[in-house]
Amino acid sequence: MSSKWKTLWIVLLISGLFTACGPSAIEADVLITGGTVIDGSGKAPIMADVALAGDTILFVGDASGANIKAAMVVNATGKIVSAGFIDAHTHSLGDLKSSDRNANLNYLTQGVTTVLNGNDGDGPFNIDALSTQLESQGIGTNTAFLVGHNMVRKAVLGDKNVAPDAEQLNEMKALVRQGMEEGAFGFSTGLYYAPGSYSDTKEVIELTKEVAPFGGLYDSHIRDESSYTIGLINAVKETLEIGEKAGVPVHFAHIKALGVDVWNKSDEVIELIEAAQARGMTVTADQYPWRASGTHLENALIDRWVMAGGDEEYYKRLNNPQLLPRIKQEIAENMRKRGGADALLITADVRDTSFIGFNLAQLSERLNMPPVEVALKIARDGGARVASFNMNPYDLENFVTRPWVMTGSDGTTGHPRKYASYPKKYRDYVVKKQLLSIESFVFKSSGQVAQTFGLERRGALKPGYFADVIIFNPDEFKPMADFSNPDELSVGIEYLWVNGRLTLENGTYTKALNGRVLKKHK
Repeated sequence: MSSKWKTLWIVLLISGLFTACGPSAIEADVLITGGTVIDGSGKAPIMADVALAGDTILFVGDASGANIKAAMVVNATGKIVSAGFIDAHTHSLGDLKSSDRNANLNYLTQGVTTVLNGNDGDGPFNIDALSTQLESQGIGTNTAFLVGHNMVRKAVLGDKNVAPDAEQLNEMKALVRQGMEEGAFGFSTGLYYAPGSYSDTKEVIELTKEVAPFGGLYDSHIRDESSYTIGLINAVKETLEIGEKAGVPVHFAHIKALGVDVWNKSDEVIELIEAAQARGMTVTADQYPWRASGTHLENALIDRWVMAGGDEEYYKRLNNPQLLPRIKQEIAENMRKRGGADALLITADVRDTSFIGFNLAQLSERLNMPPVEVALKIARDGGARVASFNMNPYDLENFVTRPWVMTGSDGTTGHPRKYASYPKKYRDYVVKKQLLSIESFVFKSSGQVAQTFGLERRGALKPGYFADVIIFNPDEFKPMADFSNPDELSVGIEYLWVNGRLTLENGTYTKALNGRVLKKHK
């Protein structure tokens, strides 16, 4: 019997016990009593009990007359019981593949039980082999994948700034199709990054068409979130055009208005997206609750023509005296767009680790050289990760309240969003500013993500759904990480189950590795 039919049989059996036989004993592994249940659907909280059996949610309701016998009973009085959170945008694959970070503890302690990987064009197309590797060693959270445009392009064209010919385009299509056949949930692009930035719109449309037969979506770090190339508004229009012509839903990665030139343009972005929805398109977005984005310094400040052809050509250009005046001028302009030298904080991956925690203006004073020269020195030495304080509160709040915007961390090394996005969003927008209800916060962090990406039987507390369940203290659920200490685990998640197995108990990791690789099948 397949797991789908087995689950249905269990649900029907329970229903039959209640209706035909009265309160016959029901065996469960876990019974959570007395909690405030927020089921992940967007519905208002209710007082209810939740029973788990194996990897499945068995019961949600008043257990007082249900005669449920459970091996473990958890009293959740005064606590929130909710569906485990699903992060729509992570870069956690490296952690999941490692031997010492595969628990994904920084996500578990935020209440996240499932992470999407492959965003920004960096997703794999060999998903079967990767799934075997991950599940054989064990992973702490579930994960699902998007096929990445950058990976597909590199496999066929390398890092060259060229357009594919017909044969090469067919090779790229085949790789996208392979990834979808092996269970990917869609196709992602990072059109801001090389080599994806070398593609034209037509190429992306043709590749995106490959996901349509599988019911996948198009997920994009758009070509320009600022005023670097075609501008924010034109990049939004391009993204909508790609989805419309390919015939697939569109999802905007980490939606934002980045940099002083586009501040307060969120209204125009929202208008474009909601006009597309009005004409029948499915359009969604994810967002992290921070003013600062995170990327590599070279991606923030150095134009893509410098990177064409791979690392060897890149470093040659950085040291070419004929090209340096142009490169420096472009660095200065890109620095301005991001808010100036004091808006770029070094966070990680820099050769001189004493630079970490200082912005370019401070390093300029310390090294007695102009900020542009500091940036060039760091780039020549191999680069660095930066937090770029380039967003304003108006745009953040404008996006966070839209019904089609869900939560995503875009978690990267050196940025607190990897450790604290969910409790920060809860504290900022539910508790302090009261821009979101708690049920809306949970929906945007669970059920909405599952619905958008097509994660079956995830993201809600319903009988027959997988038992990804969290219990958190609404007064204690808080971020501990900040830009000075970005790697501090969040607090307040008291219990967490992944596929029915207890993974956090009284806030402590149980060493369980019960995550699965989730796959989409048409």
